[in-house]
Amino acid sequence: MGISVTQLLIILAIVVVLFGTKRLRNLGGDLGGAIKGFKSAVKEGSEDKKIADDEGDKVEDDVNSKQQEKSE
Repeated sequence: MGISVTQLLIILAIVVVLFGTKRLRNLGGDLGGAIKGFKSAVKEGSEDKKIADDEGDKVEDDVNSKQQEKSE
């Protein structure tokens, strides 16, 4: 029940006729730029999370050492 190769070619031909090759090329470039931006944002977010986790561990260590100093 899937889409055959012939059906995909017909759909592609209709899309090219409706939008034209120049507009499709621009759309492809815009889509590629959006994907690249998304990937870089995800990478930056994971780096920020790692930095925040590292800083959180340092804060916890500082709090634990101060608590130990007070108890002694």
